[in-house]
Amino acid sequence: MELLCPAGSLPALKTAVDNGADAVYIGFKDDTNARHFAGLNFTDSKLEKAVDYVHQHGRKLHIAINTFAHPGADTRWKQAVDRGVALGADALIIADLAVLEYASRHYPEMELHVSVQASATNAAAIRFYQQQFNVTRVVLPRVLSMHQVKQLARETDVGLEVFAFGSLCIMAEGRCYLSSYMTGESPNTVGACSPAKFVRWEETPNGLESRLNEVLIDRYGPGENAGYPTLCKGRFDVDGQTYHALEEPTSLNTLGLLPELFKTGIQSVKIEGRQRSPAYVEQVTRVWRAAIDAYQANPEAYQVKAEWDAQLARVSEGSQTTLGAYHRQWQ
Repeated sequence: MELLCPAGSLPALKTAVDNGADAVYIGFKDDTNARHFAGLNFTDSKLEKAVDYVHQHGRKLHIAINTFAHPGADTRWKQAVDRGVALGADALIIADLAVLEYASRHYPEMELHVSVQASATNAAAIRFYQQQFNVTRVVLPRVLSMHQVKQLARETDVGLEVFAFGSLCIMAEGRCYLSSYMTGESPNTVGACSPAKFVRWEETPNGLESRLNEVLIDRYGPGENAGYPTLCKGRFDVDGQTYHALEEPTSLNTLGLLPELFKTGIQSVKIEGRQRSPAYVEQVTRVWRAAIDAYQANPEAYQVKAEWDAQLARVSEGSQTTLGAYHRQWQ
């Protein structure tokens, strides 16, 4: 099982490799990737250094080209594919059908992964991507239950990648346009569900307020953990009560599911967080490396250590964790 870790910068990438990542995924410094934040991601020169470092240590580098090409601007996404191949990426993570077609036609030897943004949630969809574009892996959306993940594993021979830890998206990835109602931009087109230019923090007599394009998303009291202002995790007044109407800020943590993921034949477990710091990457990578190694050394004796959960809780969004959709009963 591959441990796939995030990096939004060269220091984060080196940290991931040094702490046990089998592979690292990154994005270009533009809107072709779904973590397009100021100060993040890689220019071509930085990416060359990233490729060298990863390969010198015997690891792999995946490049996410996982937003959807704009009308009349698809050349930029095709050029991202060209650059990724030329710079020596081991795999490209792609969502857009036309971009997948371009990559498979021009670079038939390139390893292609279907991004979570494509929302491939059934065996027929996975077979389509395999037959049409020769993809070797599909990243499953975080809305599937463990039962559904197991069912997909039985019905396809394409490698499956699942999210194992990090910020939890409650939407079907690639199909959420919530933020576009407030900002006119969505993660599918600009690579950020709450673009930084629309975010504002303000200290008020009522507490610290977070706003998205002047719309109040949340208000925090003294000492309360503040999450990044996304609409799906905001607190709103509903019928006279103020609460998280859709989802509380929380992080996915599947350490307890590791034996099931192994037995299911999951090819890769993914850590979310290209927008997070090198310190986050170090902590999470180290814990997950230890957990995977512990299971592989003695599967029958595997148990989640309290110290692992405690270390992950310190870097979790909202300082709490959940199994997300994995523990749901839906079929």
